[in-house]
Amino acid sequence: MKKHKMARLYIKVVLAFVFVASCKQNEGKEKIVQSVERDSTVINREYTLEASMLGYFAPDGTRNPILKANKGDRVRITIINMENMTHDISMENLGITSKTLNEVGESASITFWADSDDTYFCTVPGHRAAGMVGEFKIVDGNFSTSVIAGIVPFKNGKPINVGFERGNLSDWKGQGDAFKNPLFTRADSIHKLNTKIGFDGDYFVSSGGTKDSEKTGILTSIPFTVIHPFASFKVSGGAMEETRVELVSKDDDKVIFKTTGQGRTNMQPVVVDLTEYLDREIFIRIIDNETGLSPIPYIGPDELAHISFDDFLFYPVRPQFDNELKQEDIIVMPPLDPIINAGLSGKEAAKAMTLPAGFEITLAAAEPDVVRPISFTIDARGRLWVVEGHTYPVPAEEGKGRDRILIFEDTNGDGTLDKRKVFMEGLNMASGIEVGMGGVWLGAAPYLMFIPTDFENDEPKGEPEILLDGWGLDDTHEVLNNLRWGPDGWLYGVHGVFTHSKVGKPGTPEDERTKVNAAVWRYHPTRHEFEVFSHGTSNPWGIDFNDYGHPFITVCVIPHMYHVIQGARYERQGGEHFNPYTYDDIKTIADHRHYLGDRGPHAGNFRSAAAGGGHAHAGAMIYLGGDTWPKEYRNTIFMNNINGAIMNNDQLTREGSGYVASHRKDFIIMNDSWSQWLNFKYDASGSVYVIDWYDQNQCHSPNPDVHDKTLGRIFKISHNNDKWVQEDLYKASDMELVNYQLHGNDWYVRQARTILQERGGNPEIHTALKKIIDENPDITKRLRALWTLHVTNGLDENYVNELLGDQDEYMRSWTVQLAMEDKKVLDETLQVFVDMAKQDESPLVRLYLASAMQRMEESKRWEILGALLQREEDVDDHNLPLMLWYAAEPMTELDAERMLDLAEKSKFSTILEYTLRKIASDKSVTSKSILTKFKNKNSEKAIAHSSMIDSLLTE
Repeated sequence: MKKHKMARLYIKVVLAFVFVASCKQNEGKEKIVQSVERDSTVINREYTLEASMLGYFAPDGTRNPILKANKGDRVRITIINMENMTHDISMENLGITSKTLNEVGESASITFWADSDDTYFCTVPGHRAAGMVGEFKIVDGNFSTSVIAGIVPFKNGKPINVGFERGNLSDWKGQGDAFKNPLFTRADSIHKLNTKIGFDGDYFVSSGGTKDSEKTGILTSIPFTVIHPFASFKVSGGAMEETRVELVSKDDDKVIFKTTGQGRTNMQPVVVDLTEYLDREIFIRIIDNETGLSPIPYIGPDELAHISFDDFLFYPVRPQFDNELKQEDIIVMPPLDPIINAGLSGKEAAKAMTLPAGFEITLAAAEPDVVRPISFTIDARGRLWVVEGHTYPVPAEEGKGRDRILIFEDTNGDGTLDKRKVFMEGLNMASGIEVGMGGVWLGAAPYLMFIPTDFENDEPKGEPEILLDGWGLDDTHEVLNNLRWGPDGWLYGVHGVFTHSKVGKPGTPEDERTKVNAAVWRYHPTRHEFEVFSHGTSNPWGIDFNDYGHPFITVCVIPHMYHVIQGARYERQGGEHFNPYTYDDIKTIADHRHYLGDRGPHAGNFRSAAAGGGHAHAGAMIYLGGDTWPKEYRNTIFMNNINGAIMNNDQLTREGSGYVASHRKDFIIMNDSWSQWLNFKYDASGSVYVIDWYDQNQCHSPNPDVHDKTLGRIFKISHNNDKWVQEDLYKASDMELVNYQLHGNDWYVRQARTILQERGGNPEIHTALKKIIDENPDITKRLRALWTLHVTNGLDENYVNELLGDQDEYMRSWTVQLAMEDKKVLDETLQVFVDMAKQDESPLVRLYLASAMQRMEESKRWEILGALLQREEDVDDHNLPLMLWYAAEPMTELDAERMLDLAEKSKFSTILEYTLRKIASDKSVTSKSILTKFKNKNSEKAIAHSSMIDSLLTE
């Protein structure tokens, strides 16, 4: 009996083996057949899409159309760039990506076999989220859509002229200029672009097309009865609130439906559900109240500021159109902001502004006394040092610059800068200034310069000294700018994204220079060291520090607000991070934006007063000017919104390891389109001085003729409580300067600290500063004493280790940063860092530890990193997951297996993913062996990442 069972089992096994072998043989044959049938030279299905930040558009106007193919088709998708922005197209599952496009009119293609559904999208960071994404679907058979016939509305038994095939405007009444001659045919060239307009019959109606888009008017039909539940009509033109088609109920004049175009010239059908209005009368109203005129003098009218319409039809059931214009795909822009003034005198400009109750603004200086003020600072005597940027936007030949530095002073407190000196002339492309530490510090690409100064007589002691060169001039409104002393005694500055610098001391070889674009940088005035503090963002034109010494920058085009962290990498407006293993970057802290609409920040220019004015920000001031201003303003950040002529104000609120920036009520409305405030700073009285590059043109242009060359303003903003004081802190004693660290107005604090730094330390001031740190109950005052102790060289290793155990998180975190200033850490301090990484309850402290790791040798990071990677409470923090990766990334080169072990044990899922990617990037036999070994581990995380590892191994 057992023998029979064994025989039957043997037969089953043999048959199973034969079946499997047969299947594999057939599978091989099938593959051979497929390889013969799949002719890669034949394209079965071809699509062409226009690429823009609004999405991918088919020739018929469909946004992000569903691309269809039969299984096995050879498909080619071509994209054409519609704007000077970076775009590409990628298939998510197939993992193929086209080349990157940068210029208008460039094209790129991807070709593939259609085997399964997929998603196409743009891989440029932020573009997919902005709407550049669509579906690719496999379908059976023919996939064309049949359209049912529509029914023309009737009035008194006669069809209404809603298709305009009578060749006239019967049944319609026009108002304004836009609809005096609105009928167009196929032969009419109303659109400058060679596009398919997509209307039916011989005629359609338009308020001007792209030729007369500045005309305005309204066209209204006679009323007619709704005889079926659905209707459609064709529309094109601007996606603007004031270019629209409305369906209106005759009974109560209520708008029951409205739509704009979607910012294209080709018409698309719109479907409307009119079920609620069956048997009631409605009428059509076509509105164009949009001129499309630009406030920028050298930018022509918006050619899409029009509305085109054709063929209103009824349907008994909902019609289906392949290129239906869906309301969710339209991104509507509001009307132009009503800025009522332009080209005012200085005094008139001040009178025209709207300020909060209790504040006033006065004209402190104006042309011809100041022209084109581009940067300024306030010295320890309360005087303004102002840079005039006459050379901008085109650098002069060496030695032929026309920029200069002026010194202004109010000698009697009447708000007027009545005393004026010329400190230096003949400068070239000057863009940032700060004073202190024995002279004037000047950013003037390609140089960072120091001018030794006799402050008694306000004269240079000699020629400017070039400290650093190699600062770029690629885009002359994105050069180094906004110099400012940091609480740590370094000179900070910012730098734009489209200017590419290679910075070093004069004579430094090319390969030893520091690459800079889109960055916050700093320079030490006595050690003469230069470093990038953080990478990324766009074109920052303002930096300031809050009461806790935390820096913030304001930027343009991308979201506007960033809390600046040492060693951080932030989202970029364009280009790639210098470190290719960044993988992801830290995003804005703003929970809002200052422009309206989702068509990109530029589309919101001059249309965003309700949100704050637009995307272009200049200046940054965190108000710490004492107690004369209402408390609500302290530690809030002010920035000017150039497009909106509005001074924005954001609240900075601690959250996790960082901050959230929330929009407060806009502070000042200039009511003047020429207003261009570039920076603002508070003085000894708590009042704020403002420099205004007053100009009709609000946008950068390399053409110098579009900028006015004769205007400039300085304003002073004061609260009723402000009282003018005249100070000279240069004359203060060391102990007086120490006591100024307790002042309520940070002007005194900063000026006193810089003077003490210049004078150097001594035991008396060090003792006094330590007394403040040890005994003062106010953490902000303790921090000031700590910073001053540091800049005067009074912070020793023993005191550092003592302060690392302080009860306050701000004191501990700042001590971590200051301990790593020289990028060296003693073993005793390192062990304290390890203990803090394991036990410290503050996410802020853990953030500073993550920064500190980047400044120490890789071999000393292991224990700190391992401990921080176990802090599960930080997994969703805004900053820590990526800051930990930036510290961990080079560790794979030191010991890949050890780093992979830490990553597997980490509570942060991204750390393991990024570690695997970094190891794979080596493409060596060793790295492949490490990945294979990890994949074969019988662990949950290894199994979860097996397919990813397979993909990495085959790249």
